[in-house]
Amino acid sequence: MDLSDYRNEYTKGGLHRKDLSDAPFELFEKWLKQADEASVPEPTAMTLATVSKDGKPTQRTVLLKMFDEKGFVFFTNYSSQKSQQIQENANVSILFGWRELERQIEINGKAEKIPTAESLKYFLSRPRGSQLGAWASTQSSPISTRELLDGQLQKIKQKFSSGEIPIPDFWGGYRIVPETVEFWQGGVSRLHDRFEYTRTDENNWAIERLQP
Repeated sequence: MDLSDYRNEYTKGGLHRKDLSDAPFELFEKWLKQADEASVPEPTAMTLATVSKDGKPTQRTVLLKMFDEKGFVFFTNYSSQKSQQIQENANVSILFGWRELERQIEINGKAEKIPTAESLKYFLSRPRGSQLGAWASTQSSPISTRELLDGQLQKIKQKFSSGEIPIPDFWGGYRIVPETVEFWQGGVSRLHDRFEYTRTDENNWAIERLQP
């Protein structure tokens, strides 16, 4: 199938050095808010790439649940494939793609587990169904039928039929501590605007414009 004629011009605007702050977090927050205001579906969805100890990459979509100057946090089952690969190789990459705004942000860094108290605070804020689901699924493990998964959920519902649901000891958050952050804004004739922040020390960043 020839897809060579599938193309669009990117005309929604540019990105200039004067638009940038000293660190990437202010612009990230601004772009995230604009994606939400533009009704981009799931604006907090990000593609997370991990690499196994033998160098094989894997990608999946996860949801950003909090961020600050320390990094970007998502939650998962600690026995999942992504978690196992992070334990083998902490270097990860995440990508936010907001096509409606002709923008993307790529963040590269190292993933580290967050404290249990932070994971618990978020877990208690989740809907009860999501809490039960965290207990019911052995994430990334094979299962022969959907009926078996539904049966596991019913057992968990019976087990925690009343009262608060405790956080599983195999579930929690990872914080991606960024080393580079690239902001990409589509441009006419494929002359996109790209700016990359590179961490130089704990509190400072170097900024470069990259050719498209």
